[in-house]
Amino acid sequence: MTDTCNIHGDHDNPADAQHVDPGPGKHVLFFGDPMCSWCWGFAPELKQLAMLAQGQARFHVVMGGLRPGTVEPWDDAMRGYIRHHWQEVQAKTGQPFDFARFTDHNFVYDTEPSCRAVVSVRELSPDATLAMYEALQRAFYADNRDITDPLVLAELAVEVGVDRTQFESHFHSAAMRSQVGRDFHRTQAFGVQGFPSVLCAEDGQYAFLALGYRPYSAMQSDFEAWLAS
Repeated sequence: MTDTCNIHGDHDNPADAQHVDPGPGKHVLFFGDPMCSWCWGFAPELKQLAMLAQGQARFHVVMGGLRPGTVEPWDDAMRGYIRHHWQEVQAKTGQPFDFARFTDHNFVYDTEPSCRAVVSVRELSPDATLAMYEALQRAFYADNRDITDPLVLAELAVEVGVDRTQFESHFHSAAMRSQVGRDFHRTQAFGVQGFPSVLCAEDGQYAFLALGYRPYSAMQSDFEAWLAS
């Protein structure tokens, strides 16, 4: 059994995946969102998968868009729903959470800015992509920082070694708004219905290693066998 944050919105047929094929060879595609609590619970597993894939498969961090474009502050029902998920993730994974976020009744849970921050760093410094993704998660869940704020996003980019001026230029550009949209489309094209999800791809063949939260111990043997095949 797996646990996910569900994506809001419609999804394309998985057959469309052929249009976003990562190319020949072995590829691992991680689909997630920095503001998905189950993705934060999955962070230690993600790090282990990325380390194991080094030198054997290309690792891709693809932004899925949990709640992009949200404009209204969360209401009591949404806060209760999300708080329940945070408590569930904390109990199951042991990941740290700061629940002070729920005292801010004016918070707008728009996940697009943090996703766009990841693709901006991916464009500027590919090797820092996963570090930026993890920094955003820790900032939001453990440190109660507002990662919908462009100033906070720029600070986190600097923390992972990216030039602030370059980051801000990319982050605010039309090109990065389009790029994050392409990430959202790619997620839908592969038929991903929830986060976190991990896909193994090789020469046009695809198989999901995880559809929702899955402990590393449950994935390790299958993943190692696929990498060695």
